[in-house]
Amino acid sequence: MTWEVVIGLEIHAQLATKSKIFSGAATAYGAEPNTQACTVDLGMPGVLPVINSEAVRMAAKFGLAIGAEVAQRSVFARKNYFYPDLPKGYQISQFELPVVKQGQVQVEVDGEEKTIGITRAHLEEDAGKSSHGDFQGLTGIDLNRAGTPLLEIVSEPDMRSPKEAIAYMKKIHSLVRYLEICDGNMQEGSFRCDANISLRPKGQQELGTRTELKNLNSFRFVERALNLEIERQIDVLESDNKVVQETRLYDSDKNETRSMRSKEEANDYRYFHDPDLLPLIIEPEFLEQVTTTLPELPDAKTQRFVNQYNLSSYDASSLTSSRELADYFEQVVEKSGSEAKLCANWVIGDLSAFLNKNNLDITESKVESGKLAGMLQRISDNTISGKIAKKVFSAMWDSGDDADVIIDKKGLKQVTDSGAIEKIIDEVINNNPKQLEEYRGGKEKVFGFFVGQVMKASKGKANPKQVNELLKQKLI
Repeated sequence: MTWEVVIGLEIHAQLATKSKIFSGAATAYGAEPNTQACTVDLGMPGVLPVINSEAVRMAAKFGLAIGAEVAQRSVFARKNYFYPDLPKGYQISQFELPVVKQGQVQVEVDGEEKTIGITRAHLEEDAGKSSHGDFQGLTGIDLNRAGTPLLEIVSEPDMRSPKEAIAYMKKIHSLVRYLEICDGNMQEGSFRCDANISLRPKGQQELGTRTELKNLNSFRFVERALNLEIERQIDVLESDNKVVQETRLYDSDKNETRSMRSKEEANDYRYFHDPDLLPLIIEPEFLEQVTTTLPELPDAKTQRFVNQYNLSSYDASSLTSSRELADYFEQVVEKSGSEAKLCANWVIGDLSAFLNKNNLDITESKVESGKLAGMLQRISDNTISGKIAKKVFSAMWDSGDDADVIIDKKGLKQVTDSGAIEKIIDEVINNNPKQLEEYRGGKEKVFGFFVGQVMKASKGKANPKQVNELLKQKLI
């Protein structure tokens, strides 16, 4: 049997407001437990929620960015369930009438573009957090997070592989950061997702029974969990058993998924309109004002980089993966006056490698855009070679010095004196008569040997272009 995978994602993006969605309590991360929960968040009798207009503005901004309908009228509902970190006994969310509906994004997987539909994006409040350690067998409840504004982004079941799911999740992650509505910090739980997955025989239209994987907070874990669940469901189906609709948890330590509970349906939550909140009305004037605040979006920026800087689609996509990285690149191009391709190679290559190695974001780079631009100017004017530049960049990262200071201090200026280079070439040729005979006998690969010997003798300082040109003349 050939199985088709069907995946849909529910992404929870924590909105970057300073206060909560229905109260004035702070949303700052890392505060002492239960110090940022007011009477509204605690569900105390007699208090009333008041909608945070900034959360509404951010939701509308997202809707406009994905080409969706931003509803003029949406309604908040009570989603009823009982859990220790939900003091009211219900969560305020949106159900039948969400604020955003019917949008889409484009993703690229293995060189092919695909459209992923977005069914809806609705506003809701987050729950608190349960802690199960260091309480002598008891569970601790921290309600700081209770009431934090979330935008739940629900995709259509349009993804057919974990790879497509990751591409979609990264696209949404990039988008909410471009829009500055979510910091996208997955370690702090600001951006997380639940994944719905099912299998069906290839060619069948009817969807199979789905399971839900909860609270996945890294791209790597999403991919691992989805692959595991696909394998598990195939084993179940090919053993003539039925997949049970349930919620499952991914255990990253054991690299396995396990059952948490049977999957709830909407009627299990007994949704009904929240009587304490009026319908949310978004006036056309408000939407027009939000439209004026939209930045250049990732897809548009990628296309501009291709057209303006003559970059490949791959390079342009890499550079626009985050707004900050794109800004850094453009600053390097402007300040250095160097070819955009050279700037792109260094930003995507060496700089990104150092950032990844040190687990840093581009905003935390130890080499500012101006300093990288200064080093690229020295490559462009032949003061240093690309190989020497790698040593200079490493020293810049460690010391914080400018490229010129490091080049002078370490004596790394490139040798461009033709006479000096010729002298080195003559010595290398005289010391390697056997290789000279082989080259003149037709073994052209030996040319690389001579280049390497000359560069070694010059301690890497000889201009590689001149070395190649002079060697071709001398070896005839």
